[in-house]
Amino acid sequence: MTEDHPFNLDLIDRQIAFIESILFVSKEPIEPEKILNYLNCKNIGDFEKLISRMEAAYLDNGRGILLKRSGGGLQLVTKPEIHEHLKDFFTIKTSSKLTIPSLETLSIVAYRQPVTIAEISDLRSVNSIGPVKSLLQKKLIRISGRKKVPGLPLLYSTTQEFLLYFGLNDLSELPSLEELTEMFEEKEQPSLFKRNNQE
Repeated sequence: MTEDHPFNLDLIDRQIAFIESILFVSKEPIEPEKILNYLNCKNIGDFEKLISRMEAAYLDNGRGILLKRSGGGLQLVTKPEIHEHLKDFFTIKTSSKLTIPSLETLSIVAYRQPVTIAEISDLRSVNSIGPVKSLLQKKLIRISGRKKVPGLPLLYSTTQEFLLYFGLNDLSELPSLEELTEMFEEKEQPSLFKRNNQE
């Protein structure tokens, strides 16, 4: 764009192009409020129309990406149907998947947070230090404080990485315990590729 032809953010098509640009360059989901404020958009309904228009455009034109609400924000992700081809192309290691003990531990943290290692181990009936360390390394859980009991044990909670990993917007979208049990029994694993091959 030249000075004679500035990028006019008052036009709807330009606003969509701007939103697409910031989502493209950002590694993390962008909070809608931040975009809304920058565009000086006072009407949330108008902003939602913009987002809906973008979502529809990605679905309708056969492109390889989607607009996704994830981790409390907006993000561009690859379409699920092409994940296998992308995995082959980038030779993603299967070691990035979670083990069943890690999934069990993660589910306890998700539904009981904040929770201590002792409480996790008690619920699993097995020492859970290993899975907790693994989940900390993958940044799916974090130390969120200390429990006010003798010994002041560490408390663990989920992270934004957890929401992104499972494609959740917030904790209210967690599956029911019955659905989670079925997932464990079938040993299903969520794809990490939507994270752009970042652990």
